[in-house]
Amino acid sequence: MLDHVFKKTVQPALVNPTYVVEYPRAVSPLAKECPGDPSMTERFELFVNGLEVANAYSELNDPREQNERFVEEVRAQRPGRAKVVDEDYIEALGYGMPPAGGLGIGIDRIAMLLTDTTSLREVILFPQMRPRR
Repeated sequence: MLDHVFKKTVQPALVNPTYVVEYPRAVSPLAKECPGDPSMTERFELFVNGLEVANAYSELNDPREQNERFVEEVRAQRPGRAKVVDEDYIEALGYGMPPAGGLGIGIDRIAMLLTDTTSLREVILFPQMRPRR
């Protein structure tokens, strides 16, 4: 619910480039916890003109904690939604994963900002993905 409220009320007001940091653990199941606050994660998103243009976080590399989070997610799912614990991923983490992080940048969203466009369909890089008219 918090994520929904954020997207509807806060995000549209983030006109100037704004970094939102430390996301709740419940909406960041693959991100490491913040030191000193296990309810938050080491994650940030960059917003410009109400659009999320980048998302980054420190990867959770503890297999026990990752399994616990997956189990929490499965328990919290609404009835009728098929969600399972990714056992293969947990097993791979068990072999060891060094500290890691990643940053995803939405090139299409940056193109929207640069062209003052309001629809991703107008800047999509692969025209064959556009619906036929």
